[in-house]
Amino acid sequence: MKRVVITGMALTSPLGSNLNDCFANLLKYKNCINYWEELDKYAKLNTRLAAKVQGFKMPENFNRKITRTMGPVSIYAVSTAIKALEDSGLLNDEIIENGSTGISYGSSAGSLDALMDFYSMKVMHEVKAINSGSYIKMMPQTTAVNLSLYFKTTGRLYTSSTACTSGSLGIGLAYEAIKNGLQTIMIAGGGEELDPTQIGIFDTLYATSLKNNTPELTPSPFDKNRDGLVIGEGAGTVILEEYEHAKKRSAKIYAEIIGFGTNTDGTHITNPNHKTMGKAMELALKDANISAEEIGYINAHGTATQTGDIAETIATYEIFKRNIPISSTKSYTGHTLGACGAIEAILSIEMCKRKWFAPTINLINIDENCAKLDYIKGEGREIKTNTIMSNNFAFGGINTSLIFKI
Repeated sequence: MKRVVITGMALTSPLGSNLNDCFANLLKYKNCINYWEELDKYAKLNTRLAAKVQGFKMPENFNRKITRTMGPVSIYAVSTAIKALEDSGLLNDEIIENGSTGISYGSSAGSLDALMDFYSMKVMHEVKAINSGSYIKMMPQTTAVNLSLYFKTTGRLYTSSTACTSGSLGIGLAYEAIKNGLQTIMIAGGGEELDPTQIGIFDTLYATSLKNNTPELTPSPFDKNRDGLVIGEGAGTVILEEYEHAKKRSAKIYAEIIGFGTNTDGTHITNPNHKTMGKAMELALKDANISAEEIGYINAHGTATQTGDIAETIATYEIFKRNIPISSTKSYTGHTLGACGAIEAILSIEMCKRKWFAPTINLINIDENCAKLDYIKGEGREIKTNTIMSNNFAFGGINTSLIFKI
Protein backbone atom coordinates (compact mmCIF):
# COMPACT_ATOMS: atom_id res chain seq x y z
CA MET A 1 0.00 0.00 0.00
CA LYS A 2 1.16 3.52 -0.82
CA ARG A 3 1.44 6.35 1.69
CA VAL A 4 -0.65 9.44 1.02
CA VAL A 5 0.30 13.00 1.91
CA ILE A 6 -1.23 16.43 1.47
CA THR A 7 1.04 18.83 -0.43
CA GLY A 8 -1.39 21.65 -1.20
CA MET A 9 -4.38 23.25 0.54
CA ALA A 10 -6.71 26.15 -0.20
CA LEU A 11 -10.16 27.27 0.88
CA THR A 12 -12.77 29.96 0.64
CA SER A 13 -15.11 30.21 3.60
CA PRO A 14 -17.03 32.53 5.92
CA LEU A 15 -13.81 32.73 7.97
CA GLY A 16 -11.86 33.99 4.97
CA SER A 17 -10.32 32.86 1.72
CA ASN A 18 -6.78 32.07 2.79
CA LEU A 19 -5.41 30.13 5.74
CA ASN A 20 -3.79 33.08 7.47
CA ASP A 21 -7.03 35.06 7.46
CA CYS A 22 -9.00 32.05 8.65
CA PHE A 23 -6.64 31.41 11.54
CA ALA A 24 -6.58 35.07 12.52
CA ASN A 25 -10.38 35.03 12.65
CA LEU A 26 -10.40 31.86 14.76
CA LEU A 27 -8.31 33.77 17.28
CA LYS A 28 -10.99 36.47 17.54
CA TYR A 29 -13.54 34.00 18.95
CA LYS A 30 -16.29 35.54 16.82
CA ASN A 31 -18.58 33.72 14.45
CA CYS A 32 -19.28 34.61 10.82
CA ILE A 33 -23.08 34.54 11.04
CA ASN A 34 -25.21 37.44 9.80
CA TYR A 35 -28.82 38.37 9.19
CA TRP A 36 -29.43 37.80 5.45
CA GLU A 37 -32.05 40.23 4.15
CA GLU A 38 -32.59 38.08 1.05
CA LEU A 39 -34.53 35.67 3.24
CA ASP A 40 -37.11 38.28 4.24
CA LYS A 41 -39.10 37.77 1.04
CA TYR A 42 -39.85 34.11 1.72
CA ALA A 43 -43.15 33.57 3.50
CA LYS A 44 -43.22 31.00 6.32
CA LEU A 45 -39.43 30.84 6.48
CA ASN A 46 -38.44 31.19 10.12
CA THR A 47 -34.69 31.71 10.09
CA ARG A 48 -32.96 34.75 8.61
CA LEU A 49 -29.39 33.67 9.30
CA ALA A 50 -26.59 32.65 6.96
CA ALA A 51 -22.79 32.63 6.66
CA LYS A 52 -21.40 33.96 3.36
CA VAL A 53 -17.86 33.52 2.08
CA GLN A 54 -15.48 36.37 2.89
CA GLY A 55 -12.52 37.64 0.87
CA PHE A 56 -13.21 35.63 -2.26
CA LYS A 57 -11.84 37.01 -5.52
CA MET A 58 -12.61 35.58 -8.93
CA PRO A 59 -9.44 34.56 -10.81
CA GLU A 60 -8.58 37.16 -13.45
CA ASN A 61 -8.63 34.64 -16.30
CA PHE A 62 -12.20 33.49 -15.55
CA ASN A 63 -13.86 34.88 -18.66
CA ARG A 64 -17.31 34.00 -19.96
CA LYS A 65 -16.01 31.04 -21.96
CA ILE A 66 -14.38 29.46 -18.91
CA THR A 67 -17.35 30.01 -16.60
CA ARG A 68 -20.19 29.09 -19.01
CA THR A 69 -20.58 25.70 -17.31
CA MET A 70 -19.91 27.00 -13.79
CA GLY A 71 -22.30 28.19 -11.14
CA PRO A 72 -20.91 29.72 -7.94
CA VAL A 73 -20.15 26.33 -6.35
CA SER A 74 -17.94 25.31 -9.28
CA ILE A 75 -16.25 28.70 -9.34
CA TYR A 76 -15.39 28.24 -5.66
CA ALA A 77 -14.12 24.72 -6.31
CA VAL A 78 -11.94 25.52 -9.33
CA SER A 79 -10.61 28.73 -7.77
CA THR A 80 -9.46 26.95 -4.61
CA ALA A 81 -8.03 24.09 -6.67
CA ILE A 82 -5.89 26.55 -8.65
CA LYS A 83 -4.52 27.92 -5.37
CA ALA A 84 -4.02 24.45 -3.90
CA LEU A 85 -2.12 23.23 -6.97
CA GLU A 86 -0.02 26.38 -6.91
CA ASP A 87 0.64 25.77 -3.22
CA SER A 88 1.76 22.22 -4.00
CA GLY A 89 4.05 23.30 -6.83
CA LEU A 90 2.11 21.20 -9.33
CA LEU A 91 0.14 23.88 -11.18
CA ASN A 92 0.81 23.45 -14.92
CA ASP A 93 2.91 20.32 -14.28
CA GLU A 94 2.52 17.72 -17.03
CA ILE A 95 1.41 15.14 -14.45
CA ILE A 96 -1.95 16.90 -14.18
CA GLU A 97 -2.94 15.96 -17.74
CA ASN A 98 -1.12 12.66 -18.34
CA GLY A 99 -3.57 10.36 -16.55
CA SER A 100 -1.71 10.20 -13.24
CA THR A 101 -3.99 12.81 -11.65
CA GLY A 102 -7.61 12.26 -10.72
CA ILE A 103 -10.50 14.21 -9.24
CA SER A 104 -12.56 13.38 -6.15
CA TYR A 105 -14.94 16.19 -5.32
CA GLY A 106 -18.54 16.87 -4.39
CA SER A 107 -21.30 19.17 -3.22
CA SER A 108 -24.77 18.64 -1.81
CA ALA A 109 -26.27 19.91 -5.03
CA GLY A 110 -25.31 21.83 -8.12
CA SER A 111 -26.16 25.46 -8.75
CA LEU A 112 -29.85 25.64 -8.03
CA ASP A 113 -30.48 28.75 -10.14
CA ALA A 114 -29.79 26.61 -13.22
CA LEU A 115 -32.86 24.57 -12.34
CA MET A 116 -34.95 27.54 -13.44
CA ASP A 117 -34.01 26.79 -17.05
CA PHE A 118 -35.63 23.38 -16.71
CA TYR A 119 -38.53 24.80 -14.73
CA SER A 120 -39.35 27.15 -17.61
CA MET A 121 -39.71 24.18 -19.94
CA LYS A 122 -42.16 22.47 -17.59
CA VAL A 123 -44.22 25.64 -17.05
CA MET A 124 -44.01 27.39 -20.44
CA HIS A 125 -43.99 24.15 -22.45
CA GLU A 126 -41.18 25.56 -24.55
CA VAL A 127 -37.58 24.41 -24.89
CA LYS A 128 -36.02 27.84 -24.74
CA ALA A 129 -33.62 28.36 -21.86
CA ILE A 130 -32.08 24.89 -21.65
CA ASN A 131 -28.59 24.34 -22.99
CA SER A 132 -25.65 22.10 -22.18
CA GLY A 133 -24.35 24.66 -19.72
CA SER A 134 -27.62 24.56 -17.78
CA TYR A 135 -27.23 20.87 -17.08
CA ILE A 136 -23.53 21.04 -16.19
CA LYS A 137 -24.23 23.85 -13.70
CA MET A 138 -27.19 22.04 -12.14
CA MET A 139 -25.97 18.45 -11.85
CA PRO A 140 -24.63 17.24 -8.48
CA GLN A 141 -21.27 16.33 -10.04
CA THR A 142 -20.77 19.86 -11.37
CA THR A 143 -17.72 20.58 -9.19
CA ALA A 144 -15.86 17.40 -10.16
CA VAL A 145 -16.62 17.76 -13.87
CA ASN A 146 -15.67 21.44 -14.02
CA LEU A 147 -12.40 20.68 -12.23
CA SER A 148 -11.59 18.00 -14.78
CA LEU A 149 -12.50 20.28 -17.70
CA TYR A 150 -10.48 23.21 -16.40
CA PHE A 151 -7.32 21.25 -15.56
CA LYS A 152 -7.71 18.78 -18.46
CA THR A 153 -7.26 15.77 -16.20
CA THR A 154 -7.58 12.34 -17.83
CA GLY A 155 -7.39 10.15 -14.73
CA ARG A 156 -10.17 8.88 -12.50
CA LEU A 157 -13.10 11.04 -11.48
CA TYR A 158 -15.12 10.37 -8.33
CA THR A 159 -18.08 12.53 -7.44
CA SER A 160 -18.94 12.55 -3.75
CA SER A 161 -22.31 14.27 -3.73
CA THR A 162 -23.34 12.95 -0.32
CA ALA A 163 -24.77 16.01 1.42
CA CYS A 164 -22.74 16.99 4.50
CA THR A 165 -20.04 14.36 3.88
CA SER A 166 -19.35 15.42 0.28
CA GLY A 167 -16.04 17.08 1.19
CA SER A 168 -14.79 14.45 3.62
CA LEU A 169 -15.83 11.54 1.41
CA GLY A 170 -14.14 13.29 -1.51
CA ILE A 171 -10.89 13.33 0.45
CA GLY A 172 -11.35 9.75 1.66
CA LEU A 173 -11.98 8.32 -1.81
CA ALA A 174 -8.98 10.24 -3.16
CA TYR A 175 -6.83 8.81 -0.37
CA GLU A 176 -7.91 5.28 -1.25
CA ALA A 177 -7.19 5.84 -4.95
CA ILE A 178 -3.58 6.77 -4.21
CA LYS A 179 -3.14 4.25 -1.40
CA ASN A 180 -4.13 1.45 -3.78
CA GLY A 181 -1.80 2.64 -6.53
CA LEU A 182 -4.53 3.82 -8.89
CA GLN A 183 -3.39 7.46 -9.08
CA THR A 184 -0.34 9.49 -8.10
CA ILE A 185 -2.10 12.83 -7.55
CA MET A 186 -5.70 13.59 -6.56
CA ILE A 187 -7.49 16.93 -6.45
CA ALA A 188 -10.01 16.45 -3.66
CA GLY A 189 -12.54 18.26 -1.53
CA GLY A 190 -16.01 19.76 -1.58
CA GLY A 191 -17.94 22.94 -2.11
CA GLU A 192 -21.32 24.60 -1.61
CA GLU A 193 -23.00 27.83 -2.65
CA LEU A 194 -25.49 29.63 -0.46
CA ASP A 195 -29.08 29.27 -1.67
CA PRO A 196 -32.36 30.06 0.12
CA THR A 197 -33.83 26.68 -0.84
CA GLN A 198 -31.16 24.81 1.12
CA ILE A 199 -31.91 26.96 4.14
CA GLY A 200 -35.60 26.23 3.61
CA ILE A 201 -35.02 22.48 3.71
CA PHE A 202 -33.51 22.60 7.20
CA ASP A 203 -36.04 25.21 8.31
CA THR A 204 -38.94 22.87 7.50
CA LEU A 205 -37.24 20.25 9.67
CA TYR A 206 -37.09 22.73 12.59
CA ALA A 207 -33.30 22.39 12.50
CA THR A 208 -32.30 26.02 11.88
CA SER A 209 -31.39 28.56 14.52
CA LEU A 210 -33.97 31.28 15.11
CA LYS A 211 -31.70 33.72 16.91
CA ASN A 212 -32.30 36.22 14.12
CA ASN A 213 -31.73 39.24 16.35
CA THR A 214 -28.56 37.88 17.94
CA PRO A 215 -26.61 36.15 15.15
CA GLU A 216 -23.40 36.46 17.14
CA LEU A 217 -24.77 33.93 19.66
CA THR A 218 -25.42 31.07 17.25
CA PRO A 219 -24.83 28.29 16.38
CA SER A 220 -23.89 26.83 19.76
CA PRO A 221 -22.91 23.17 19.34
CA PHE A 222 -23.21 20.98 22.45
CA ASP A 223 -24.81 23.77 24.50
CA LYS A 224 -28.01 22.89 26.33
CA ASN A 225 -29.65 26.03 24.90
CA ARG A 226 -28.63 25.43 21.27
CA ASP A 227 -31.49 25.95 18.86
CA GLY A 228 -30.18 24.65 15.54
CA LEU A 229 -27.74 25.17 12.73
CA VAL A 230 -26.92 28.05 10.38
CA ILE A 231 -26.21 27.37 6.71
CA GLY A 232 -22.95 28.64 5.19
CA GLU A 233 -21.03 28.29 1.95
CA GLY A 234 -17.52 27.87 0.59
CA ALA A 235 -15.08 25.28 -0.72
CA GLY A 236 -12.02 23.43 0.42
CA THR A 237 -9.48 21.75 -1.87
CA VAL A 238 -6.54 19.57 -0.92
CA ILE A 239 -3.90 18.07 -3.19
CA LEU A 240 -3.18 14.48 -2.25
CA GLU A 241 0.03 12.90 -3.44
CA GLU A 242 1.79 9.57 -3.21
CA TYR A 243 4.49 9.99 -0.58
CA GLU A 244 7.51 8.80 -2.60
CA HIS A 245 6.54 11.05 -5.49
CA ALA A 246 6.25 14.03 -3.14
CA LYS A 247 9.53 13.16 -1.45
CA LYS A 248 11.36 12.83 -4.77
CA ARG A 249 10.42 16.35 -5.80
CA SER A 250 11.08 17.75 -2.29
CA ALA A 251 7.49 18.87 -1.91
CA LYS A 252 6.22 20.64 1.17
CA ILE A 253 4.10 18.17 3.16
CA TYR A 254 1.30 19.48 5.37
CA ALA A 255 0.14 16.13 6.72
CA GLU A 256 -0.19 12.45 6.01
CA ILE A 257 -3.61 10.84 5.81
CA ILE A 258 -3.22 7.65 7.79
CA GLY A 259 -6.82 6.56 8.29
CA PHE A 260 -10.23 6.76 6.68
CA GLY A 261 -13.50 5.15 7.63
CA THR A 262 -16.92 5.41 6.03
CA ASN A 263 -20.21 3.55 6.31
CA THR A 264 -23.95 4.06 6.33
CA ASP A 265 -26.56 3.86 9.07
CA GLY A 266 -29.15 1.91 7.13
CA THR A 267 -31.81 3.01 9.61
CA HIS A 268 -33.24 6.50 8.95
CA ILE A 269 -32.76 9.21 6.35
CA THR A 270 -32.30 12.05 8.87
CA ASN A 271 -32.04 10.63 12.42
CA PRO A 272 -28.42 9.77 13.29
CA ASN A 273 -27.37 6.36 14.55
CA HIS A 274 -24.63 6.61 17.17
CA LYS A 275 -23.60 2.98 16.74
CA THR A 276 -22.73 3.31 13.06
CA MET A 277 -21.27 6.79 13.59
CA GLY A 278 -18.89 5.21 16.08
CA LYS A 279 -18.18 2.37 13.68
CA ALA A 280 -16.91 4.88 11.09
CA MET A 281 -14.41 6.19 13.66
CA GLU A 282 -13.45 2.63 14.52
CA LEU A 283 -12.86 1.85 10.84
CA ALA A 284 -10.60 4.89 10.52
CA LEU A 285 -8.55 3.83 13.55
CA LYS A 286 -8.25 0.31 12.15
CA ASP A 287 -7.16 1.65 8.76
CA ALA A 288 -4.54 3.82 10.48
CA ASN A 289 -3.43 0.85 12.60
CA ILE A 290 -3.36 2.98 15.74
CA SER A 291 -5.16 2.93 19.07
CA ALA A 292 -7.74 5.51 20.11
CA GLU A 293 -5.27 6.79 22.72
CA GLU A 294 -3.03 8.17 19.97
CA ILE A 295 -5.63 10.69 18.80
CA GLY A 296 -5.06 14.04 20.51
CA TYR A 297 -7.97 16.08 19.18
CA ILE A 298 -11.24 15.66 17.28
CA ASN A 299 -12.87 18.25 15.04
CA ALA A 300 -16.50 17.26 15.52
CA HIS A 301 -19.29 17.50 12.98
CA GLY A 302 -21.01 19.53 15.71
CA THR A 303 -23.96 21.10 13.88
CA ALA A 304 -25.84 22.35 16.98
CA THR A 305 -28.91 20.24 16.26
CA GLN A 306 -30.59 18.53 19.20
CA THR A 307 -30.28 14.90 18.14
CA GLY A 308 -27.11 15.25 16.08
CA ASP A 309 -24.88 16.59 18.84
CA ILE A 310 -26.07 14.00 21.33
CA ALA A 311 -25.65 11.05 18.98
CA GLU A 312 -22.19 12.19 17.85
CA THR A 313 -20.84 12.69 21.36
CA ILE A 314 -22.18 9.35 22.56
CA ALA A 315 -20.59 7.65 19.55
CA THR A 316 -17.29 9.41 20.25
CA TYR A 317 -17.23 8.41 23.92
CA GLU A 318 -18.09 4.79 23.14
CA ILE A 319 -15.04 4.57 20.89
CA PHE A 320 -12.54 6.66 22.88
CA LYS A 321 -13.78 5.94 26.41
CA ARG A 322 -12.09 9.07 27.75
CA ASN A 323 -12.46 12.83 27.88
CA ILE A 324 -10.81 13.45 24.52
CA PRO A 325 -10.41 17.13 23.49
CA ILE A 326 -13.09 18.05 20.97
CA SER A 327 -14.53 21.19 19.37
CA SER A 328 -16.66 22.26 16.43
CA THR A 329 -15.43 24.88 13.96
CA LYS A 330 -19.00 25.11 12.64
CA SER A 331 -19.58 27.42 15.59
CA TYR A 332 -17.56 29.92 13.54
CA THR A 333 -18.46 29.11 9.93
CA GLY A 334 -21.97 27.73 10.20
CA HIS A 335 -22.74 24.51 8.37
CA THR A 336 -21.21 24.72 4.90
CA LEU A 337 -22.86 21.43 3.87
CA GLY A 338 -20.89 19.79 1.04
CA ALA A 339 -17.85 21.95 1.78
CA CYS A 340 -17.64 21.37 5.54
CA GLY A 341 -15.61 18.16 5.51
CA ALA A 342 -12.88 19.72 3.38
CA ILE A 343 -12.86 23.10 5.14
CA GLU A 344 -12.73 21.40 8.54
CA ALA A 345 -9.93 19.05 7.46
CA ILE A 346 -7.86 22.04 6.35
CA LEU A 347 -8.56 23.98 9.55
CA SER A 348 -7.78 20.91 11.67
CA ILE A 349 -4.43 20.37 9.97
CA GLU A 350 -3.51 24.04 10.35
CA MET A 351 -4.46 24.00 14.04
CA CYS A 352 -2.41 20.88 14.62
CA LYS A 353 0.60 22.44 12.88
CA ARG A 354 0.34 25.44 15.21
CA LYS A 355 -0.42 23.24 18.25
CA TRP A 356 -3.39 25.48 19.03
CA PHE A 357 -6.99 24.35 18.78
CA ALA A 358 -10.00 26.63 18.55
CA PRO A 359 -12.81 26.30 21.07
CA THR A 360 -16.46 25.79 20.30
CA ILE A 361 -17.69 29.35 20.67
CA ASN A 362 -21.12 30.02 22.17
CA LEU A 363 -20.70 26.88 24.26
CA ILE A 364 -21.62 28.06 27.76
CA ASN A 365 -23.48 25.22 29.44
CA ILE A 366 -22.78 21.74 28.13
CA ASP A 367 -25.91 19.70 27.49
CA GLU A 368 -26.08 16.98 30.14
CA ASN A 369 -27.38 14.62 27.46
CA CYS A 370 -24.11 14.93 25.54
CA ALA A 371 -21.42 12.44 26.50
CA LYS A 372 -18.66 13.40 28.92
CA LEU A 373 -15.90 14.60 26.61
CA ASP A 374 -13.27 17.32 26.99
CA TYR A 375 -15.16 20.12 25.24
CA ILE A 376 -12.81 22.97 24.41
CA LYS A 377 -14.70 26.16 25.20
CA GLY A 378 -14.03 29.74 26.21
CA GLU A 379 -10.51 30.06 24.84
CA GLY A 380 -8.35 28.03 22.50
CA ARG A 381 -6.04 25.42 23.87
CA GLU A 382 -2.45 24.38 23.24
CA ILE A 383 -2.29 20.62 22.71
CA LYS A 384 0.90 18.80 21.87
CA THR A 385 -0.32 16.17 19.46
CA ASN A 386 0.54 15.18 15.92
CA THR A 387 -2.44 12.90 15.28
CA ILE A 388 -5.98 14.23 14.91
CA MET A 389 -9.40 13.13 13.66
CA SER A 390 -12.07 15.00 11.72
CA ASN A 391 -15.60 13.56 11.60
CA ASN A 392 -18.64 14.30 9.44
CA PHE A 393 -22.11 12.79 9.21
CA ALA A 394 -24.77 13.37 6.56
CA PHE A 395 -28.45 12.99 5.75
CA GLY A 396 -29.01 9.55 4.32
CA GLY A 397 -26.95 8.10 7.16
CA ILE A 398 -23.54 8.56 5.50
CA ASN A 399 -20.68 8.68 8.01
CA THR A 400 -17.01 9.58 7.53
CA SER A 401 -13.92 9.79 9.71
CA LEU A 402 -10.49 11.00 8.63
CA ILE A 403 -7.23 10.75 10.58
CA PHE A 404 -4.30 13.06 9.87
CA LYS A 405 -0.74 12.86 11.13
CA ILE A 406 1.33 16.03 11.05
